[in-house]
Amino acid sequence: MTFSITRRHLLIGSAAGLGAIGLTGCDDVVQNAKIQNVLAMAEKLTMKSQRILVPSDKLAREFSEADISPTFRPNGTSQPDSEDYARMTATGFADWRLKIDGLVQHPLELSLADLRKLPSRTQITRHDCVEGWSAIGKWRGVPLGLLLQSAGIRPGARYAVFYCADQLEQTIDGSGTYYESIDLIDAFHPQTILAYQLNGNDLEVAHGAPLRLRVERHLGYKHAKYLTRIEVKDSFASLWGGKGGFWEDRGYEWYAGI
Repeated sequence: MTFSITRRHLLIGSAAGLGAIGLTGCDDVVQNAKIQNVLAMAEKLTMKSQRILVPSDKLAREFSEADISPTFRPNGTSQPDSEDYARMTATGFADWRLKIDGLVQHPLELSLADLRKLPSRTQITRHDCVEGWSAIGKWRGVPLGLLLQSAGIRPGARYAVFYCADQLEQTIDGSGTYYESIDLIDAFHPQTILAYQLNGNDLEVAHGAPLRLRVERHLGYKHAKYLTRIEVKDSFASLWGGKGGFWEDRGYEWYAGI
């Protein structure tokens, strides 16, 4: 019998394992400096190898309408515990705004209506969660690269950092704000979109309303929900744990490319 083990399987297994370790309180692996150094070296090697072997604009597989899953489980938080968010849902996100700032020439502040007027992309892709499940959904949204081009990337910029409305727990700086990040190579990938629809309907709260990131060549935990701000930075060393994301600060790999 032959078994095919892909990076997708390895990442799902390792990330799920780290998540289980954190939930049980047995965080020796996460806090062990030697193990973390080995994991970091392996992650960098994997990213460099994948970037060399896979063209930066290569698309993740897209599916047909017939392939769409009958149900699409929410990943992560299904209801942000925030008074501000509850107020915005009550008004249909009429006063919600997405801010784009940092190392840009022209900071932007866009309403949901503004985003809907911009050119959009629709894609039917598979979401792979580190918990071990997958689902195929039809997403529609604005290409992130289009917004970053409009804002004008300044020299030295390397990352897009996504700030969200949900607060899973107190983060290192005490704010509790969930965040995630990708580099500009993935930010400008044609399938990286800020989605406002799933399967032809406006995003529900459980799926990240009003706006979520879809970065289709990465595992599910990189697909940040409940977006409020995108900051373009040259480094994320100053952010919370300095690892580039809520889960990364807790032991997950920053680069979750598949």
